[in-house]
Amino acid sequence: MAKGKVKFAIVGYGHIGKRHAAMVVGNELGSVVAVVEPLDDRRADAAQTHNCPVFESLEDLIAADVGMDVVNICTPNGLHSDQALEALSARCHVVIEKPMGLNKAKCEEVIHKALQVSKHVFLVKQNRYSPTSEWLKTLMLDNQLGEIYMVQLNCYWNRDNRYYKPGGWKGTLDMDGGILFTQFSHFIDVMYWLFGDIKNISGRSINFNHPATEFEDTGVVNFDFVSGGMGSMNFSTSVWGQNLESSIIVIGEKGSVKVAGQYMDKVEYCHVEDYEMPELPPANPPNDYGEYKGSAANHHYVIQNVIDVITGQDEISTNALEGMKVVEMIERMYKKVRE
Repeated sequence: MAKGKVKFAIVGYGHIGKRHAAMVVGNELGSVVAVVEPLDDRRADAAQTHNCPVFESLEDLIAADVGMDVVNICTPNGLHSDQALEALSARCHVVIEKPMGLNKAKCEEVIHKALQVSKHVFLVKQNRYSPTSEWLKTLMLDNQLGEIYMVQLNCYWNRDNRYYKPGGWKGTLDMDGGILFTQFSHFIDVMYWLFGDIKNISGRSINFNHPATEFEDTGVVNFDFVSGGMGSMNFSTSVWGQNLESSIIVIGEKGSVKVAGQYMDKVEYCHVEDYEMPELPPANPPNDYGEYKGSAANHHYVIQNVIDVITGQDEISTNALEGMKVVEMIERMYKKVRE
């Protein structure tokens, strides 16, 4: 390992963990110095691919003292906050895949521990780096649409029995948490990033097509934005066969826009007073999970930001407070749709 590289340990070597590791290796200032993975075949794969120590548990990694600077948490949702606390207690910075945790209280524990040990907490919110999201953010910062009247967020994806396999963590409340945490938190994060917090939440939910899961697969949420304007979110993983779309429609005083596509990656409508739509750079392809596709493959931006912050060249693009806020918003949404 070259001197001066930021040393990463990857906890969880499934699809997302492998992507984190690949993005670290692909950065000239990053190095994978350890991997944690409970499954034998994945451990063997990690050892062969990265030629580094591989451990069965985070406790074993910490005890081995391999000298990592950063611990990337890429495990099931329900483990994120507790494992982040362990890594912080070992005086490591942490990168947490979405969601930061499954409740606000656990996220607060992570923030308090990070303050105590003076370490950074990075949240993976890679959809913020998509060209369409950055364009929408510019519109909001420039007040291009004037007063915001209405926002509609639609998330219509496919997750069926190929995804919810018996004996796995997906589909459970304690490890998965629900589709707003696992499938759609990135889009809720973009909405929060653009328009801020919400209030006056109401809604309903139902499980149409996933009897083996412990939560709903479809719902409608209505709310107001604290900053003004009304909003709604329609979500479902009962779409047959493949993902349909993820979209956001914004209606404002001076114009309207719609960003859609399967991964909210295409501008389908832009009609704004005294405004000419710029040509946006192409979006990165979605993450490929074999039988399924996920959100944009923007993890390299996340890893670059981690390295830049640790080496003193930049500020955190998505901090722990923002990660906690998205979790808290989802908690409040679920509370209302389940009443």
